[in-house]
Amino acid sequence: MTVFGRSLRGALGGLTPRHRVRLVHACLFSSKLGGNKVVSSASEALAGVGVRDGLTIHVGGFGICGIPEDLIKALQDSGVKDLTCVSNDCGLDNWGLGMLLQTKQIKRMISSYVGENHEFEREFLKGELEVEFVPQGTLAERIRSAGAGVPAFFTPTGYGTLIHHGGAPIKFQPGGGRIQIASVPRESRMINGVGYIMEYALGGDIALLKGYKADTAGNVIFRKTAQNFNTPMGKACKKSVVEVEEIVEAGELDGDQIHLPGIYVDKVFVGKDEKRIEKLKYHTPDMDAPGGGSGGVKERIIRRAAREFRDGMYVNLGIGIPVLASNFVPEGVNVVLHSENGVLGAGPFPEPGEEDADLINAGKESITAVKGASFFASDESFGIVRGHHLDITMLGAFQVSQYGDLANWMIPGKRVKGMGGAMDLVATHDSRVVVTMQHTAKDGGHKILESCTLPLTGVNCVDTIITEQAVFKIDKQDGLTLVEIWPELSVDDIKAGTGCPFNVSDTLCPMQQ
Repeated sequence: MTVFGRSLRGALGGLTPRHRVRLVHACLFSSKLGGNKVVSSASEALAGVGVRDGLTIHVGGFGICGIPEDLIKALQDSGVKDLTCVSNDCGLDNWGLGMLLQTKQIKRMISSYVGENHEFEREFLKGELEVEFVPQGTLAERIRSAGAGVPAFFTPTGYGTLIHHGGAPIKFQPGGGRIQIASVPRESRMINGVGYIMEYALGGDIALLKGYKADTAGNVIFRKTAQNFNTPMGKACKKSVVEVEEIVEAGELDGDQIHLPGIYVDKVFVGKDEKRIEKLKYHTPDMDAPGGGSGGVKERIIRRAAREFRDGMYVNLGIGIPVLASNFVPEGVNVVLHSENGVLGAGPFPEPGEEDADLINAGKESITAVKGASFFASDESFGIVRGHHLDITMLGAFQVSQYGDLANWMIPGKRVKGMGGAMDLVATHDSRVVVTMQHTAKDGGHKILESCTLPLTGVNCVDTIITEQAVFKIDKQDGLTLVEIWPELSVDDIKAGTGCPFNVSDTLCPMQQ
């Protein structure tokens, strides 16, 4: 070891023992923590961590919020192929990881949701791409576990579904049709009377992340809902590269505010910061007026759904109709809205000019945050879900059975949404599950059935169904009871549109708005 060009032994000679200790401490701790991890570009960063064919690469982001744009472009330009990519979804057809689908560089996706990427769905259904769908909370926890050195864990998510029993398609034969690769059954057990399945940790070779600020030692701060999967992924891989908006000297960031410590980070660089909003939505004045808004079937459903809120509740809003509930909370009712992508305190759509690319809901729509809101990573978000901290979960459905089974993630061979966070949200039986959906399918077919014909999202999990025609309460033993009906309809109309028997409440009343 040398000190300013001299050997340590020579430097210590002639010093008192006390001063020798001080000098050694200065040599060990005076340099910047972790050295300088800054590089000039995405391509230099990728070269520095040894990107090559066949790697498993974790890519942060939720939709296109918090995605490492420059790193994805550099990965595309590098020409590497046969990649296994771990990411919540695959961005858009022409943005985010969708760019790598276009160039056929991805062999397998491990994701929870297809999102708006039509090419993702097409390649999967045609047998051109392997896709392992994982419930979003399970995905986050598998990643977190890898970073924490936990090889496996038990979760109630997916118990009783294809995730549990196996057989979910991972790859179809070329051209589509028959399944070529199927998922394997999970080990299961009953714990305190509740069914659980075992899931393995999910590590990787390289994590590509998008941060807000970093210092030269690699410490990173994320911003709002752009944190999502970035934080746990940075801890789960052998190497991590972070694209940020600003880099400061080591020591300039408040250590209490750091989300990802430098020990997990190998390279950082300043990106071009080309942030986009996937679904730009604005608040309009008529949303605040009683009976206002655009009207129609969907608004009727969500206005009734918002009546389920009680003062002081913590509520999760799923993708689709439910996310609109933040715009229709009844006057005098204060609820805290949880969005699975990492916000507690989600607010209405922004006014023009207030939109923020780092602040979206689970439907990838621009939102605001109420006073007192908090932001966190995806593993924390689903810890809130599994930890029984929510009062109500509200989500959409393809089908619901008379005893509360739910199907909302796949129509085999035709449509694949992925389960997103739905399996996690309905697996926690201490929270009420409210389904909001149109009463019948577009072709007039029944969506409320004796038993679901589509792959299940959850078993005996739904408590309330709200459609544009009616409101049903579900008892896990006695089945459906009609409790509210749209004033222009009769009970016979509801029977005609419902594919299973139901009871009629003695206190049946008009549907609330």
